[in-house]
Amino acid sequence: VQLQASGGGLVQPGGSLRLSCAASGSIFNTRTIGWYRQAPGKQREWVATISSVGRTNYADSLKGRFTISRDNAKNTVYLQMNSLQPEDTAVYYCYMPGSTYWGQGTQVTVSS
Repeated sequence: VQLQASGGGLVQPGGSLRLSCAASGSIFNTRTIGWYRQAPGKQREWVATISSVGRTNYADSLKGRFTISRDNAKNTVYLQMNSLQPEDTAVYYCYMPGSTYWGQGTQVTVSS
């Protein structure tokens, strides 16, 4: 299984971005997928997960702004991020819990 994160970029405070995590491999549709992020000089922070049937969990601090979803037909998980703030600046990684599969990360920078 390979996970490839994309969709990061530079956005102004208050803006939105949608990250994608595209996966190869047939097991993708049967597994939970999630996102972590790591800001410069900080520890890695768990963001959200979504189960194979669409059950979601979020970090309390991000509820209401971030939405995780998946399209199993496209082997892709999405992270919609709204009302972005400078503190959301980080490299965002998708991963498969319980495995060693991680995407390469996509940089999100929130700045005016």
